[in-house]
Amino acid sequence: YYKYTNDLAFVKGIYLRLKAIIKAYAEGIDIDDNNIYLDDDNLIVAGTPSTQNTWMDAKYGNHAFTPRNGKAVEINALWYNALKIMQELASLCNDKEEVNTYKDMAEFTQISFNNKFYNKKRKCLYDVLGDKKIRPNQLFALSLSYPVLDVNSEEAKTMFYTVTKKLLNPYGLKTLAKGEENYIEVYEGDNFKRDFSYHQGITWTWLLGLYYDCLKRFATESKKDKTIYKKQLNEFIKQVTETFSKELNERGCIGSIAEIFDSKKPYEPKGAVAQAWSVAEVFRIILEK
Repeated sequence: YYKYTNDLAFVKGIYLRLKAIIKAYAEGIDIDDNNIYLDDDNLIVAGTPSTQNTWMDAKYGNHAFTPRNGKAVEINALWYNALKIMQELASLCNDKEEVNTYKDMAEFTQISFNNKFYNKKRKCLYDVLGDKKIRPNQLFALSLSYPVLDVNSEEAKTMFYTVTKKLLNPYGLKTLAKGEENYIEVYEGDNFKRDFSYHQGITWTWLLGLYYDCLKRFATESKKDKTIYKKQLNEFIKQVTETFSKELNERGCIGSIAEIFDSKKPYEPKGAVAQAWSVAEVFRIILEK
């Protein structure tokens, strides 16, 4: 909000509440069995086997289909990003003591993240520490305002390559790589079967936004191969434009974009027939200058 408006008065008005939020995460939150706390390595732990705290929250009764409790990759990328933003806001609000506090917390988080999340064998990031499944959530580590991964690191490059190879298709990113246990590529069946498959390989369009932000970062900040990444970025934008121009006008819900798609040809639209975050991310990719 501040980046787009420069409305410092608004930031100062909510600054104490933002500090309280960071404090609450650091001290722990266990309302409704959320089990959120900051571990000794300054990484956030969240959830239980039956409590879904991430966007992959499909449940049937008390059964969580994709339990991601523990140290989830995107939660900790977002945590690092939040600490860096608070460091910036503390400076803007002349809270000098907290500038150093947030800076130190962010540095500790980044060191722990880089030491623990990279899976050398699979050349990508763990989805949750201890869970080696290849999922798209690792893109958060490079797509945010303050990326916890260095864009010029080998880890960043190999992670992005693995996601591109294993998860990307014209309609979005698959929620699980083909070949992983419980992989499903067609969204169909009764409520239980559909909910089971929701984040087990089905393609989500909104994830294209994360992919775009990562690719744009490579194209603008990479010290090597910048020309290659710029070409790849232009080709990606062209592909998204062509795919969804047709989708908006010829398939599914005319004038909108579905929530999810099957992960094999012809990539049938499924789920909610018109989904705001699908539309928002596609339009951002096509129109952002």
